[in-house]
Order: sequence, then C-alpha cells, then structure tokens
Amino acid sequence: MDPLLGDLELFPYGFAPAHWMECAGQILGISQNQALYSLIGTTFGGNGTTTFMLPNIPEDKCPYGMRYYICIQGMYPSRN
Repeated sequence: MDPLLGDLELFPYGFAPAHWMECAGQILGISQNQALYSLIGTTFGGNGTTTFMLPNIPEDKCPYGMRYYICIQGMYPSRN
C-alpha cells in the first residue's frame, strides 16, 4: 500500500527513503508542494504566502537509532 501524503513514520535507516523527508523543521515552498501544504498548512510554521514548515521532531524524542520522516509524495488522503 502506498503511503498517504503527510504520513509520519519512524525509520531506522539514517537517511530519508524516496518521497520522504526527515521531520527537522525544513522550510518548503508552497508552489512546489501544494498538496502537502493543503493538508498541514502553517501548523508548524512558515509565512503561509510562499512557505510552510515541516514538523520538527528532535532526535531525543525518537526511539534510539530512529528518526521521524514525513511523506512528501504519496496518495492524497480521502476525507470521506
């Protein structure tokens, strides 16, 4: 099953798998990531005009050797 856009998952790899980004508070452009922005908006920061931010989940909040990642390209979740 394909992941849903915006899913958060723990991975032990030490790198982001394809279509995932580490939850480290990165600033993303709205125009390049419109679908993800439509789901999370400025919940985690950004100016809401041109930018928004991914969640920032510090390493000390993760199980040892793992990090949280967010799906930045996946199936758009149904609201039904």
